[in-house]
Amino acid sequence: MDRGPLDLAPYDAVLLVSFGGPEAPEEVVPFLENVTRGRGIPRERLAEVGEHYFAFGGRSPINDQCRDLLAALRAGLDEAGVSTPVYWGNRNWRPYLADELAKAVADGHRRFLAVTTSAYPSYSSCRQYRENLYDALNDPAVVEAAQGEPVLIDRVRQYAPHPGFVAASVDAAVAALEGLGPVEGPVRLVFVTHSIPEAMAETSGPGGDGYVAWHQVVADAVTRQVGERRATTYHHDLAYCSRSGPPSQPWLEPDVNDHLEALVGQGVGGVVMIPIGFVSDHMEVVYDLDTEAMETARELGLPAVRAASAGTHAAFVDALLDVLSERAAVARGEEVEPAVVPGGPVGRYACPRDCCPNLRNRSRPALCQAG
Repeated sequence: MDRGPLDLAPYDAVLLVSFGGPEAPEEVVPFLENVTRGRGIPRERLAEVGEHYFAFGGRSPINDQCRDLLAALRAGLDEAGVSTPVYWGNRNWRPYLADELAKAVADGHRRFLAVTTSAYPSYSSCRQYRENLYDALNDPAVVEAAQGEPVLIDRVRQYAPHPGFVAASVDAAVAALEGLGPVEGPVRLVFVTHSIPEAMAETSGPGGDGYVAWHQVVADAVTRQVGERRATTYHHDLAYCSRSGPPSQPWLEPDVNDHLEALVGQGVGGVVMIPIGFVSDHMEVVYDLDTEAMETARELGLPAVRAASAGTHAAFVDALLDVLSERAAVARGEEVEPAVVPGGPVGRYACPRDCCPNLRNRSRPALCQAG
């Protein structure tokens, strides 16, 4: 979106915050232990997920994706004549968020604007990042580097309904449809995201049920625009992948593999899987979709392709630059009109205390909180 000259003042640094992932086989188990600490994930599930990483040489693609996104953001800022540095830190693996924040503070920066590689409201995709930002801000190394000076971190709003994020998925879906070729029967668009516990989904967003509702908004917008581009009416569904909880705990369904089987019974001739829940092709995409779901489709005799995630698509990078610029304008006291698809929700800069609660520890402090 065009807001005129890009201006990130009053912030003197940007902080890209991501999930993290192992980059060697010996890092897989320690990484998974970091991710699941305190969550009661069964050991057999950890072993199963570990095999997903070992099948790809013990290396997750997510860190390389973040390096690419970091470079794309840097190029966009440079093109706009903005010299504000961009740092990158992860929640669960090197480079760790607290370590990178300490480096940035030691470099002299005191006011940060954070953007996460997670686009939707829920505990796992929003509040947990804010908890980690709170921890990093209060880490002894960061406090020491600040030398008694205040350090402030704000964040951009959740950005899934931004037209740029949607545009990246539209382009990817159109390209996938062209790659699918002719099939016997209608083509279904299947939007895929990470499953979460139903209790977490019900408490996501200020009014609840935000996680599912936001995905539905994005799926509707992508389907509509793809149909307009191809002069075709498409039906679409929302499915889930990467369930990791115990069998006794209800998680969002349908699982994408079960859904593919159901579509065959409905006479669907082909499927395009669109990973709108992920901003890059990390493990839940390259294993759960490219490996597992595609194998399911082959066994069913169902023609299927997977659309690309947003990655470093120009429209997505522009969207991130836009929400950074928007948040800076708000910090300067300026009136802004957040860019969202028609009818789309607008994320918050500071979340109510009961928004996306930590159901295991409701007293756990989080950054960027209001009320």
